[in-house]
Amino acid sequence: MPSVLDRSALEQSPLADLHLLANELGVDGFRRLRKPELVDAIVARQSDEPVAAVAEAEAEERPEERGDDDEPRRGRRGRRGGRGRARGRDEDGERPSPAADEAPAPSNGGGGGGGERTVEGVVELLANGSGFVRLTPPEPSDDDVYISAAQIRRCELVAGDRVSGPVRRPRRSERYPSLVRVDTINGQSADEVAEGTHFDDLACAFPSERFELGFDDPTLKAIEFLAPIGRGSRVTITGPSRSGKSEALRRLAAALAAQDGLDVSVVLAGARPEEIAAWKADESLQPAATAGLAASSDNQGQTIERCVDTAKRLAARGGNAVVLIDSLDGVAPHVARRSLAAARAIVDGGSLTIVATSTHPVGGETTVVALDLALASTNRFPALDVAASGALKPELLVGDKGAEAIAKARADVLKA
Repeated sequence: MPSVLDRSALEQSPLADLHLLANELGVDGFRRLRKPELVDAIVARQSDEPVAAVAEAEAEERPEERGDDDEPRRGRRGRRGGRGRARGRDEDGERPSPAADEAPAPSNGGGGGGGERTVEGVVELLANGSGFVRLTPPEPSDDDVYISAAQIRRCELVAGDRVSGPVRRPRRSERYPSLVRVDTINGQSADEVAEGTHFDDLACAFPSERFELGFDDPTLKAIEFLAPIGRGSRVTITGPSRSGKSEALRRLAAALAAQDGLDVSVVLAGARPEEIAAWKADESLQPAATAGLAASSDNQGQTIERCVDTAKRLAARGGNAVVLIDSLDGVAPHVARRSLAAARAIVDGGSLTIVATSTHPVGGETTVVALDLALASTNRFPALDVAASGALKPELLVGDKGAEAIAKARADVLKA
C-alpha cells in the first residue's frame, strides 16, 4: 500500500500535525520520538511495516517511565490529568457525542480480535465531527467502525460516502474499533480524491437556476418575485428584532425541503429555547446543529462552520446543498462573512446555497430579503421592504422581463 503522505511532505509538516497523524495510525509512543524518528515511524506505519520496535527502543532508554504492565506511565498520567488522550475521547481528543456512547459495543469479530481487517461501509457523521462507517446501513451494527474527525476533515468525507480501509482493534481506553486510514472513497482511490481541486478554487458563476418555491404563502411569493433565490445564492434575511426574520426562514426552509435533489440543513445559533423546541417539533425541519442563546460567540461560530464545511464537501462532489442559518448576529463579523462566502454555483458541478438571518446585511450577498418592522408589527404581510430587497443580476434568475418587472415594482414603491 503506498504512503498517504510521502516523506518530503511529512518532513515539512509541523510536529503537532505529525503527532495527530501518528495517533491515528496507531504509532506507539510517538510523543517520545524526535521528529526524524517520528517521520520514519509514520512512513513505516503507512507502508504496513512494523513500527512498535521504534517506540520500544525509546522506552527502554527511559525505564522509569514504564509500569508493571509495560504501559508508559506518562500516558496513564495524561489520561487522568487531561494532558493525554482522555478516556472516552476519540483520536482527536474530542469526546464522542451521546450517539456514539449509545452505539452497541463491537463483538470480537468487529475489531476486538487480533490483526487488521479491511472493511467497506457508508459514512455516518456525528455532531462532534467524527463518525462511524456503517457496514449494514442505515442501521447500526456490532461491527461498525469509528472514524475520527481528523480523517473526515482530511478526506473531506460527507454523510453517505462509501469508504473502505483497514481497521485496528480498540485500545485499552477505547470502546470501538477504528479505521486506520481511508483507502477508497466511492470506489476511487482516496489519494486521487484528495488531489482534486480545493473547494475554494473551483470555478463558480452567478446563480442562474431559480428556486421555484411553489407555496401559496404571501411572504414566499414576494421573495420569489422581488428577491429571487437560486442554486448557489448568498442570501441574508435582514431586519430589526420582531420583523419576522426567523419565521420567514422557517417558511423558506419548508419550501426548499420539499424539493427533490436538495440536501437541506438548518443551523440554529444563538436561538431562543422556544425557537429550538419549535424547530425540533417539526419532523421535516429537524436542525442539523444547535447552539442556544447562552452559547458563546465562538461556540456559535464553530457550530455554523461545521455544518457549512459538510455542505461544501457535498457541493464539491456535485451535490446541491442548502444551509439555513438563524442567525449570524451572535458570531464575529469575519466568521459571518466566511460562512456566507462559502455559497456558490460551481461551473459544471454542484452548488451551495446559504440563507441566513441577520439584523444587517453582511456584505457580498447575491440576494437580500429585507423585512419591514412597521409592516410586520401591524400584521401587514408580506412585510418586505421592497426598496431594500433584491437580487444581484436578477435577469439570470427570472429573465429580462422578470428583471424589468422587479425594477418597476421598486420604482412604484419609491414614488409612493
